[in-house]
Amino acid sequence: MTSAPATDLAQQFAAVLSAASAVSTRVADFQAVDDAGLVDLSRHAAQAKRLVDTHLALVAGEIAARSAREHGHAGLAQRGGFRSAEELLKTTTGSTGREAVTAVRVGRMVREAALSSSSESDPSSGAGFEAAEPWLACVASSVASGLLSVGAADAIRTGLGQPTDNVPADALATAAASLVDLAATLDVDRLLRRARETRDDLDLADVADRERERFEKRSLKHFRLPDGMGRAVWDMDPETYATFVELHTRATSPKRGVRFVAGPDAETAERILADPRSIGQLASDTFLGLLQAGADADHSRLLGAGGASIRVLVVKDTMESGGGGVDHAAGTAVGQGYLEATGDTITAATAQRLACDGTTTEVTLDTFGRPLDVGREHRTFTPRQRIALAVRDGACMFGDCGKEPSMCEAHHIVAWADGGRTDLANGMLLCRFHHLLLHNNGWRIELIDHTYWLIPPPDIDPDQTPRAMQSKNPALREIQRAVNAGLTADPEPPPGADPGTDSDSGPGPESKSPPTPVSELTPARHRLGQPPIPAHDPESPADLQPVGTRAE
Repeated sequence: MTSAPATDLAQQFAAVLSAASAVSTRVADFQAVDDAGLVDLSRHAAQAKRLVDTHLALVAGEIAARSAREHGHAGLAQRGGFRSAEELLKTTTGSTGREAVTAVRVGRMVREAALSSSSESDPSSGAGFEAAEPWLACVASSVASGLLSVGAADAIRTGLGQPTDNVPADALATAAASLVDLAATLDVDRLLRRARETRDDLDLADVADRERERFEKRSLKHFRLPDGMGRAVWDMDPETYATFVELHTRATSPKRGVRFVAGPDAETAERILADPRSIGQLASDTFLGLLQAGADADHSRLLGAGGASIRVLVVKDTMESGGGGVDHAAGTAVGQGYLEATGDTITAATAQRLACDGTTTEVTLDTFGRPLDVGREHRTFTPRQRIALAVRDGACMFGDCGKEPSMCEAHHIVAWADGGRTDLANGMLLCRFHHLLLHNNGWRIELIDHTYWLIPPPDIDPDQTPRAMQSKNPALREIQRAVNAGLTADPEPPPGADPGTDSDSGPGPESKSPPTPVSELTPARHRLGQPPIPAHDPESPADLQPVGTRAE
């Protein structure tokens, strides 16, 4: 495969965009097409999409090569502040995580096949190249020629799996070629099933290999949905799935038609049948209860003791009044709290319910939403300082990163070795990846008149344009609205507390003139729900008195 110079590629892509833009997008034009013509257009559109996806995969494969792990923080993705090539691609293209992963995976396959079949060395390493999956060479060439879609290629790769002693690479290569021929008559889902059936037919001799392979593929992942809900994806090996099905059946079977139950289980079956929750809701609540009960019964496999803890951030006035409704005169919403881990809104009633069995910690904020400093100097940040940083920052402060406070490290803006203080003005929450990136790649943070700014290195931005670092804590927006509306209580900070400083000497982040004016606001004092602080901690500052919130 030959490649055009980058300048030619840019011109070619521009020509494609121009041609695609010339195609009508008027609904009336499509309404005027007869049925046969509309079906033909769907085929043309699919072919165009296949070609576009192919080129995106080729771009993704090269990005992945330049972002390979051996490049470390010097790799293309990490230089830009991204953990991986997939994250860079997802951000720059607006695609989903799954789409980005597929594009990178197939793009890497096509790139490796092309390099291994040529006499050229690997451009990223200069060494002779050998494809990681040579049995997929025909799949890669079909993608590059536009005959096979990216989705179909990934389905063949996933369904066939890896070579074993019983199924050598040559056998997989033959199977892959047959599946490429079938791809024109099958959709991606059916092609994936056919690929799995083909692998099973090849591997009849050793059931143990497949059982071990499936066991090694087990995983449990979770991610946040756009509407604020969460979703868990549990890939279970057959034995685990059988256990899951047994418990799921016991929890829901009366609602699914299994109602002839006698003996001591009859009463339980009747209770399940009469339960107003749907089957899905009942299963969700049952498994949550099993998880909590298991954590309470045996926490030897978990960090910390007891059941799961939920951290809630809520303004003091909301907790005391019970909230409810909207203050139309002030234009502010009242009666809500926030889950620290996700930032999602909950009602005041829910916050109070969660606080019933927990404790609360009062945190005093200054006019700019910063916790007042604790006035102690230590090499590492104390537990109560970490609470204050969690309230102020809400998550990793680097760019759009959303790593929750429990997964972050406390960074010294002015390094301890350079005389920097361990105080709140000189601290910031960063996840480990971005903490290392900042230290190793020339990024820096500056405090410019009450606002923190991220300064990129010259190789990322030659002008080193400051990027504002905004708090990820949604509760601070509510507090700021209340401050702006003059609805604050306790306007004076505690005696001796100076916002943003402490009583110790030594450098902190230098405050400079802001790029835009920052309005002067009245100090406010609030209480936000936080995990309990050990009473025996002698280094705990006086400004953060534990007043009783961790919800179990």
